Amino acid sequence: MEEVLSHNITVIEKSRRIGISWVLSWLAVTVAASAPSGGGMDVFYMGYEKEMTRQFIDDCADHAKILLSAAVEVSEELFVDDERPEQSIKAFRIEFASGHKILALPSVARAFRSKQGLVILDEAAFVDDLRAVIKAALALRIWGAKIVILSTHKGDTNPFNSLVEEVRSGRKKYHLMRITFEDAVAQGLYRKIAAKQGIAWTQEGEDAWKAEILDEFGDDADEELHVIPSPSSGTYLPFALLEARTDRNAGVARWQCDAQFALQPEAIRTGECAKWCGEVLLPLLDALDQKTPHVFGEDFGRSGDLTVIWPLAIDAGMKRRTPFTIELRNVPFDQQRQILFFVLDRLPRFRGGKMDARGNGQYLSEVAVQRYGARVEAVMLSESWYRENMPPMKAALEDDSFSLPKDRDTVDDLRSIQIVRGVPRIPDSRTASKTGNRHGDAAVAACMAYAASRADIIEYAFERVPSRPGSLDGKVNPNAWPIEREIEAERLGQREGALGLRGRIF
Repeated sequence: MEEVLSHNITVIEKSRRIGISWVLSWLAVTVAASAPSGGGMDVFYMGYEKEMTRQFIDDCADHAKILLSAAVEVSEELFVDDERPEQSIKAFRIEFASGHKILALPSVARAFRSKQGLVILDEAAFVDDLRAVIKAALALRIWGAKIVILSTHKGDTNPFNSLVEEVRSGRKKYHLMRITFEDAVAQGLYRKIAAKQGIAWTQEGEDAWKAEILDEFGDDADEELHVIPSPSSGTYLPFALLEARTDRNAGVARWQCDAQFALQPEAIRTGECAKWCGEVLLPLLDALDQKTPHVFGEDFGRSGDLTVIWPLAIDAGMKRRTPFTIELRNVPFDQQRQILFFVLDRLPRFRGGKMDARGNGQYLSEVAVQRYGARVEAVMLSESWYRENMPPMKAALEDDSFSLPKDRDTVDDLRSIQIVRGVPRIPDSRTASKTGNRHGDAAVAACMAYAASRADIIEYAFERVPSRPGSLDGKVNPNAWPIEREIEAERLGQREGALGLRGRIF
């Protein structure tokens, strides 16, 4: 409540059914019961339907009885709409000794005429003509009113989400709060529910209840619980989510070749590529934590699309952190191989990777498998692959377990993922950027990298060859005759010049 009162206009995007309206009913009573000298004022509550409005007023009445130790009556009156007098609406009112009141209004802009005080606009995403209602409420600010606008989301194109984005971008200087289901649980939501139901609280019980709720909401949990507006146009990853996961310390290394570069002599091509690797990539690779495991993903392109190489660090908390990405446009096959090997040879604790093996990409993935063995998988992208691997990547982004480069083209590629026949994938259409045409290349590489981070680790081991009989500790007796020491050293593979190896060289 203090956070709300300390700002003139507060916007709250929230999870469903976490008790925010109930908390604001306490705020309403506190404000209305106070004298003007103590910050008291009238309170105007607006919901989108009658039942929630009545519930808010009843909650206020209950709180007032506790705070004021006096009976409080809820009165009813008719709100007469001058423009539609035949549609008069019932309004609820509570009067206080301070001279202030709490008045529940219908969700029409005209209801704010001649009003002044604290405005609470509940479930704003579901209010008809929200922009007009907010515009009318802003007029109250001239004489010092405070405004609270809260709601769960109703799609990414809803006016409420547009308002949230304007506040988040800084275009509107309002205060923004975001309260998810996880936030509410951490603040004691289940404890309150358990107490009301007469259930003893346990951590196991809370975990089971939380898992059950998330399971019941299913795909709707993103919007209803995780405060992520659902994409209205088939978009799989909302812009707000992607923007929140960008890391300003992670950038994109880009190299583009003209059409004549592929015709240059091999020595020139190799030298130019080595120079770029040394000047651009080597400092990025040297900055990587040598103790952290790394994986990578790759999407191949030659003349039309990009090749994107996406390294990924797996930190101690299992967060997948992107240190940088590489974009190659119109780079010859040999130089793509040269760059890939340059990177992978220097990735600390290189654990594995997945590469696009479709079309011409089969060459680059094949030479990588030949060089790095089973750690690299050549992937034939298909609908089933997308179905299995896109959802885990999305979940990681939602859980803040996967960071992205702070790069507009990269974010646009990820935004291009759409639900096609029920499967999140890259559509056939291409997009344009300042650097050329794109086809969701970074999105594929990102998904490949995250899939590689989830893959089983390739184990390496050896079996020690036991020493031959003749010396229990594997050492030659220094007190033996020279011929005996030579024979024993021969048996143990320790003769001079053998480097401790047994066998013969042919």
